[in-house]
Amino acid sequence: MPQDDRTLSFYGQQAPAYASRDENADTRHLEAFLALLPPGAVILELGCGAGRDSEFMLSRGYAVRPTDGTPELADAAEQRLGIPVATLLFADLDETGTCDGIWANACLLHVPRAGLPGILASIHAALKKDGVFYASFKAGDTEGRDQFDRYYNYPSERSLREWYAASGWADLAITTEMGSGYDRRPTQWLHVTAIK
Repeated sequence: MPQDDRTLSFYGQQAPAYASRDENADTRHLEAFLALLPPGAVILELGCGAGRDSEFMLSRGYAVRPTDGTPELADAAEQRLGIPVATLLFADLDETGTCDGIWANACLLHVPRAGLPGILASIHAALKKDGVFYASFKAGDTEGRDQFDRYYNYPSERSLREWYAASGWADLAITTEMGSGYDRRPTQWLHVTAIK
C-alpha cells in the first residue's frame, strides 16, 4: 500500500494546527518552479496542506488544482482558497497529459520506498511534454519514523536519481540545503526538479 495510515492520521489530527500556522514562507523554490512554466500554466499541487503554496500560485495567475491526501487538510485549504480542494492519495493519481506542472513540496517524503517509483511514474504520465515537476525530501540513508510517528522515506541523492530514472525524465536537477520542518530540527533537504 503506497501510503502510511499512521502518517495520514497525524495530519488529520493536526489539521487545525497546520491551518493556523502563521509563518513567513520561503518561496525561492516555488518561484524557481514557476519560472520554468508558461504564464497561466495548469498546475496540480499534491499534498497542498492548508493551501499556502496554492494561494501563492493562484495570486500569480496560474490555474492551480490543489489536492491533499488528508480530508481535514483538504477542507482547511478549501476554506482558505475559496475553490474546491480534492482529497487525493498519491496512488490514486491516474491522469495523462493534463498538467504543465506538478508541485509536491514536502509530501512525497511520506511515500513508502517500495511505492515511490510507481508514484513518480504516475506523475510523469500526468504531465504534458516538457512539463515541470518539483518535490522535496528529507535526506537520509534508511526509512524510518520521526518523534510524531510520521513515516519518512529518507532517501539519498543516489536513490532518488535511480527512482526518477526508472520513469524516464528528460532532465533532472537535485540541490541540497539545510533547513527545518514542523519538528524544528535541523534537516538536510533534497530539492528535485524534473522535466518530462
